[in-house]
Amino acid sequence: MNFFKKFKRQTALFLAMMLIGSALWSPMTAKAEGNRDGLNIKAKSAILVDVKTGKILYEKNIDQMYPPASMTKMMTEYLVQKAVHDGKIKWDTIVPISQKASDISHNPDFSGVPLRRDFKYTVKSLYEALAIYSSNAAAIALAELLGGGSEANFVKQMNATAKKLGMTETKYINSSGLDNVDLGKYIATGGPKETNLISARDLAKIAYHIVKDYPEALQVSSIPEKDFIAGPGEVVHMVNYNFMLPGFGPNMRDYKYPGVDGLKTGFTDAAGECFTGTVKQGDRRFISVVMGTDSEGARFLETKKLYDYGFQQTKNEKIIDAGYQFKDHKTLPVAKGKARNVGIAAKSGITIPVEIGESKQYKPVLHLDKSVLTKDGKLKAPVKKGQKVGYITLEYKGKGEKPDFLYGDVKVPVVTTGSVDKANWFVLLFRAIGGFIGGLFSGAVDMVKGWF
Repeated sequence: MNFFKKFKRQTALFLAMMLIGSALWSPMTAKAEGNRDGLNIKAKSAILVDVKTGKILYEKNIDQMYPPASMTKMMTEYLVQKAVHDGKIKWDTIVPISQKASDISHNPDFSGVPLRRDFKYTVKSLYEALAIYSSNAAAIALAELLGGGSEANFVKQMNATAKKLGMTETKYINSSGLDNVDLGKYIATGGPKETNLISARDLAKIAYHIVKDYPEALQVSSIPEKDFIAGPGEVVHMVNYNFMLPGFGPNMRDYKYPGVDGLKTGFTDAAGECFTGTVKQGDRRFISVVMGTDSEGARFLETKKLYDYGFQQTKNEKIIDAGYQFKDHKTLPVAKGKARNVGIAAKSGITIPVEIGESKQYKPVLHLDKSVLTKDGKLKAPVKKGQKVGYITLEYKGKGEKPDFLYGDVKVPVVTTGSVDKANWFVLLFRAIGGFIGGLFSGAVDMVKGWF
């Protein structure tokens, strides 16, 4: 009987340990510990990017090309902002309304505000209709303004700008994001069945440049509701399609997220429900893209997963400080200098977002610039303080693939910490004599050693 009692106790203890282990390794716990693969983002493609460093924190099919629908308008917004900043147009510039723009504005199948040819609209009012209410006609009217009366000319600007921003595979055929099959006789460029094509990575790039180059654009994209004057006594109440904005009422509580202030939603039958968003909390800002979700609400719920992951499961970690020196490479030899060596150090620190507990997996790597060194690895005097001699990158030692960045790995310049003047001929002569004598002495010592 004692044997069976002991066996029962051991069995119960074993089962209890199994239950505890199961709880510790449940999917919820794994997610809380930073398992981004457990996010289960239900979209054709998705990306989450840290704006400060460009580091990609989450990715799913980010290079697959898909129709972006109205997220196309981000490039239109970017080029309008650029034209204003370059002084080509002003916010109060009057925008002519073509028959094409007017007809599209009155098509009930397209989102936007009605536009009249006999009423004056400013760049600002149409930009707001574009950014807040996703007005297709406003996009076309602004495109025609910047394209010298031709949307097709503006599309050339869109594609040229995309290449400059590193959006190498993106193909724009119009300014609005509508499919050509729906535009009919108002096709700007491309065939009758063509549409704009872009990847989640490239959408993140144009969003990144809007946020970095023209942050004032967020003042408009964050407006939840605003009236648009469509004509004399004709007011259209615009409601932003971005339901994650904090300014919405309790009916949007399932979608709202603190700190969201942009950027652009999109939907067509070909694209599905899409959203490019940006959010800021404290000193951290993310850009997100989800493409091809199942419903209007799903595009925001999937985005919330990305933001929760970013804010709750990653944190900014300082990998090196400014002035960091490698233990085995604190100096560089100097040729023909008053001093034989000069110190080198990181010009600035490196801080990047990492999954919690992963900071030790990133190791600094020194890359010296051979073009500034002699064949024997020396700097040639004179050497100025702060002179760049190379850069530092980070090597990832953890499990899985190397982390990706929107615009290349983090690089920090390595510079000299002091200056070294060129030695005069007298000093160089005595060094040469000393080196010669030292060489003779060393040779003699080696010879004597050989005798014994």
